[in-house]
Amino acid sequence: MISAEDLIALVRNYNPKTNADRIARAYEFGQQMHDGQVRHSGEPYFTHPVAVAAILTEQRLDDATIITALLHDTIEDTKANYGKVSELFGEEVAKLVDGVTKLTNLQLSSRETKQAENFRKLFMAMSKDLRVILVKLSDRLHNMRTIKAMRPEKQVQKARETMDIYAPLAGRMGMQWMREELEDLAFRVLNPEGRQSIIRRFITLQRETGDVIHRITGDMRFELEKAGIEAEVFGRAKKPYSIWRKMQEKDQGFSRLSDIYGFRIITMTEEDSYRTLGAIHQRWRAVPGRFKDYISQPKSNGYRSIHTTVSGRDGKRVEVQIRTRQMHDVAETGVAAHWSYRDGVRSENPFAVDPAKWIANLTEQFDSEDDHEDFLEAVKLEMYSDQVFCFTPKGDVVKQPRGATPIDFAYAIHTRIGHACVGAKVDGIRVPLWTRLKNGQSVDIITADGQTPQVSWLEIAVTGKARTAIRRALREVDRERFIKLGKELARAGFEHVGRKATEKTLDTAAKHLRLKDRHELLARLGSAELTAHEVVAAVYPELTKDDGDAIPLRRAVIGLEPGQSFDRAPCCQPLPGERIVGITYRGKGVVVHAIDCDRLSEFENEPRRWVDLHWHSGTHPAVYGATLELTIGNDAGVLGRICTLIGEKKANISNLEFVDRKPDFYRLLINVELRDLEQLHSLMLMLEAESDVAAVERYRDRTQSAVAAG
Repeated sequence: MISAEDLIALVRNYNPKTNADRIARAYEFGQQMHDGQVRHSGEPYFTHPVAVAAILTEQRLDDATIITALLHDTIEDTKANYGKVSELFGEEVAKLVDGVTKLTNLQLSSRETKQAENFRKLFMAMSKDLRVILVKLSDRLHNMRTIKAMRPEKQVQKARETMDIYAPLAGRMGMQWMREELEDLAFRVLNPEGRQSIIRRFITLQRETGDVIHRITGDMRFELEKAGIEAEVFGRAKKPYSIWRKMQEKDQGFSRLSDIYGFRIITMTEEDSYRTLGAIHQRWRAVPGRFKDYISQPKSNGYRSIHTTVSGRDGKRVEVQIRTRQMHDVAETGVAAHWSYRDGVRSENPFAVDPAKWIANLTEQFDSEDDHEDFLEAVKLEMYSDQVFCFTPKGDVVKQPRGATPIDFAYAIHTRIGHACVGAKVDGIRVPLWTRLKNGQSVDIITADGQTPQVSWLEIAVTGKARTAIRRALREVDRERFIKLGKELARAGFEHVGRKATEKTLDTAAKHLRLKDRHELLARLGSAELTAHEVVAAVYPELTKDDGDAIPLRRAVIGLEPGQSFDRAPCCQPLPGERIVGITYRGKGVVVHAIDCDRLSEFENEPRRWVDLHWHSGTHPAVYGATLELTIGNDAGVLGRICTLIGEKKANISNLEFVDRKPDFYRLLINVELRDLEQLHSLMLMLEAESDVAAVERYRDRTQSAVAAG
């Protein structure tokens, strides 16, 4: 355990004017209060508050925050109380300790409605003094570093809570280093095999290519010296979880990922940052679409940096971040930079964000939210998202989370513009409404009188503001239609478990789900805010535990007219569990597409042909074809092993086609018959973990005509 003298020395490193006597008294008081208490590991409990305080010294925080860390568990776990802490260490520290105590008592991983209420309390605690969150995040970081002493089930619970709430919160506050460490510590618990697989591949890669980081760092320093730029260069391999997430997002295996190394260049001035960018781009080829200038367009938490990705002669990509020392301080500590010290004085960093303004900006759109689910969704989206910056035709900047679409952009301007949106132009070119916006694009929203929000927009919009506005409008405009569709969904759901969706049954379900009445329940069911499974489970939980018989093909899709047939579109091969939409064909019934299918752009101007559809929420038979594209090693027995693995996942291979044969690898398309999207993901994860599989991804044939489905 770190001694009081050593802790004070850590503080003195950045704040020589620290009140050493006050910190020593807090250390002694905390040690006395926790005397006799032990952690799961068997160590004295006070080792934990001291470690939390040490983590906060790395962020160069003020004396009050360090003392709060030493005392953060005293009010809850010892005979100390608020009055005693206030008397000995002042009202400021007492309020901070009390705030951390209240935050600790929130069960942030509980059920959705309760979770929404707790998020409100979380934001209230943050709004009073953000240092409460800084202590809590450091508390969670030390608990995750020592998590192995906990029971396995407790480890999983803490790791999931960390991954869902605390890691994204640290990132939103600009503390990227803490976010990465929290994610990786949680990943170690939640998926140890996946993490070890990535580490093994890293070791293999280093053995094959040598010390890439040292080589590229040297090359960058040489280019900067040649250009007369004084700067520091640091390189590192990305964390295993960061690599894993990229593999999932891009649907690629490790061998196909290129930008697994990151480099950071710290310059003396802002002008040098741009000169550095020029020097880097002169030496290495820039990757199109991977440049972001957060210096001219900083993030809301004060983050400023230039990001670019470059490609070397061997085709390997590396990410480069360029920023000044002051920008780097904010990038490391985020919103905490407001309290940090440098050389004994409060840091006068011009880039540090005022925490009060940051909190106000984060919470302003939630103040009027009455609906707990809407609030929870909005706050999670706002808190966990990165940002892109787009422009209106007049040149005004509109900030949106990454992945935002023109619909989100329209609602960001004004709810009225969003409701009336019929199309959009991006950089002067007409694009579908589900297009993902990129940094620096100019977006022109096309509106029309009489237009109203469409239900399919809920699948396209990603911001809480847009989704909430769309839901409200849909409830008002299309309430009767949703109630009608909801009745059909409820009827099918209850029939599946051998019951009837009577008015009394639906009233009971509404009561259990805390909804006003059965009409509200049916409207939400029809608008996809509730699933039939959730409604049935509210009344007959014991019947929904076992899914029973598989749903016959003729009843797999809900939302069709009586007697109307359907076919799955061969271009996107939608699976149960995916969001879907139907396109009508005269004399051919309805063709079902995945909501993100490229082919849907062909029907953008024919809204009358679109049909709102849902997959039945029960268990489906394994009869739905999907195609996987695999790249495998050309060794004896590999293909047989792959086929065996697929069979072990209860997936039937219906066709196999070789599309490329090379001396060292094969590329092939495998058609498999599956139950649903979950089975597909499970199968792909298992294949990705196989050492002889270089790459696996879902294959969709864009050349297939939707009409061919008939």
